[in-house]
Amino acid sequence: MALIEIDSLTKTFKKDFSRKEVYALKSLTLKVDEGEVFGFLGPNGAGKSTTIKLLLNLIRQTSGTISINGKDVSDKEVRRLIGYLPENPYFYDHLSAKELLWFGGKSCDMDAQAIRERTEALLGELELMAAMNRPLRSYSKGMVQRAGLALALIHDPKILILDEPMSGLDPMGRRKVFELILRLKSQGKTIFFSSHILHDIERLCDKAAILINGSLKRLINVKTELPAGKTLEDVFFEEVATAGGLRE
Repeated sequence: MALIEIDSLTKTFKKDFSRKEVYALKSLTLKVDEGEVFGFLGPNGAGKSTTIKLLLNLIRQTSGTISINGKDVSDKEVRRLIGYLPENPYFYDHLSAKELLWFGGKSCDMDAQAIRERTEALLGELELMAAMNRPLRSYSKGMVQRAGLALALIHDPKILILDEPMSGLDPMGRRKVFELILRLKSQGKTIFFSSHILHDIERLCDKAAILINGSLKRLINVKTELPAGKTLEDVFFEEVATAGGLRE
């Protein structure tokens, strides 16, 4: 069953102060099935972050439709289904991780006991318990990234949207997030994430979409459709080469 459906999605922007329109996305069509780990990859400027912003209803499309769980993304009920980690999370730096998750839980109408239980479980799994009462300004970039992931998960969402979730993580942190994504998949969660680390996508994802210059160039089942002897990285660079160059 398709949980996320994107149909003929197009987004244009005005370039500088001119009337010229630039296409960030061109007729993008995708389906993400329930319980799937879906990789979204492409070079810088491909339209990945624009797509994620459209999924989150932070901006509106020029044309086309997006639905999640059968409802338009503008429906407020859709927001309860989603946990989101941006590429560069930024929080009030005087808060501790514990306070951050309390704020997130209350924003999602969780009761106090549920927030405490989820906070302990998430910070324990992401190895932040020892620092849970320290202000976020004292955290390393990788620790902030893990705190942001805990915040995205505090309300136990059905769908997780991650923008470069491994950014800033050391090898141990990457392994911890890798294991967490696998655990979430085993629970039937749907995970949509972009990454420049193609090896992570190949190891984690069921399917991957390659986006170049705002257009979908290839949709591939990572487990069954990679050509013999080739990696996802090989396929990616082949698609970039045949795209005729990248826009600036």
